[in-house]
Amino acid sequence: MESRTEGIGRQSLIIAAATFMVIAAAVGAGAFGGASVDDLQDGALSAQGSYLAPAGPAFSIWSLIYLGLFAYTVWQAFPAQRQDPRQQAVGGWIAASMVLNGLWLVTARFLTLWLTVVVIAALLAVLARVIVLLGRFPARSLADRILTDGANGLHFGWVTIATVANTAAWLTQIAPQSWAQAADAWAIGVLVVVLVIGAAAAWITGRIAPALATAWGLAWLAVGRLTGEPQSTPTAIAAITVAVLLVITGVVAVLRRSRAVDADADAQSTRR
Repeated sequence: MESRTEGIGRQSLIIAAATFMVIAAAVGAGAFGGASVDDLQDGALSAQGSYLAPAGPAFSIWSLIYLGLFAYTVWQAFPAQRQDPRQQAVGGWIAASMVLNGLWLVTARFLTLWLTVVVIAALLAVLARVIVLLGRFPARSLADRILTDGANGLHFGWVTIATVANTAAWLTQIAPQSWAQAADAWAIGVLVVVLVIGAAAAWITGRIAPALATAWGLAWLAVGRLTGEPQSTPTAIAAITVAVLLVITGVVAVLRRSRAVDADADAQSTRR
């Protein structure tokens, strides 16, 4: 159990991390001048950077993620959350995810492509830890479910597909030309891994937000492969299939968790 001082320290750390994330994201995205994200790293991070890059409109989800994380930052700073066991368990990891979020854009702008892969892989690992902890500590209020589970679930779901796209962009730059002949097979194989990760996240948390965010990215990935370059109908079909399966899994996981909560409530009522 944290002391009151430790609780205030954790809340302040999250506020500082969120502030860094916003400033770093603004600098990295070119808000103060410079090329857009699409043009960074010689265009490797654009919608045409690889077979697994979503079409441009997919990235509008960042506005929702940042809004959710900002709302979470404000909510968790209230005194009621100061010594909440759930926030004690997950707060430091969420702060780390915010720092890595901002650091990725700074890395993309000023450093090298392979370092962006390292940073986004670390971000995905931290968010995976957040998701596991959220599954162990159920939310006790609607605000908690929306702001903690919802915002961080969307963050994890989107970063899952963003990590795939970022890594694919790097491999496209360094892989032998002969690999291009098996690009469809590699892309489909990776999408199967995305399905496993996304389904596991939905099942562990009983929340649909991660699945929805990943499915959003997959849908736009399909659009990119059907209407843009590089074109790949097999990859697009696989992306749509995985997106549908993820949403179905998310819905089933939510219903399963809801039934479990109702059964637990009934059991407690019977014991009384």
